[in-house]
Amino acid sequence: MKKTLLILAMAMISFANAQKGTVLVSGNLSFWSDKNSNQGSESKGENFNFSPKLGYQLKDNWTVGAEAGFSSSKNEYTYLENALNNQERITKNFSAGAFVRYSKSLSQTFLLYADLGAGYKTLKETGTNSFSDPESYTTTFDGVYASFAPGLFLNIKNNFGLNFGIGGLTYSNTKSDQNNGKNSNFYFNFGQSFNIGISKNF
Repeated sequence: MKKTLLILAMAMISFANAQKGTVLVSGNLSFWSDKNSNQGSESKGENFNFSPKLGYQLKDNWTVGAEAGFSSSKNEYTYLENALNNQERITKNFSAGAFVRYSKSLSQTFLLYADLGAGYKTLKETGTNSFSDPESYTTTFDGVYASFAPGLFLNIKNNFGLNFGIGGLTYSNTKSDQNNGKNSNFYFNFGQSFNIGISKNF
């Protein structure tokens, strides 16, 4: 089985001053794809995510603001011997809400922070059962979410440095308008995932 993985990530790109009365602009941007092949079948996947934030520094340690998120994924399953079994699934997520951040300087080099966010989210999934004679379906969910994400900032020079994330907590509760279906998810990946980004404070 052959598998390729492409990762392009700019995580938590921040432009902020850690002083009262300043503005914080930050965001995550990532893209990755994979391909798997075995005898008689093949699968492809593409994923994209963008999550910007805009905040205001109320006090030296506290920031409040708005956040949004958009992600999409596309998965294709191709069967060489029976094309009628081919499948394609496209999922799009959108969220918008508010967040509060608490940050604490450990030294001139290290700063700890934690983001707590909550708001509205929607999910739309479209599936196709055959490429040649498509039979499609669409499912839409909307509801609320809450998240907690800690991180560490490493100051390299003149407030330019790296952000490190180590996962966190995410909860969402959504409902479908088509069939009254409900979807409740709780993700705990603290210490199980890792991302790295760049940051500049002005």
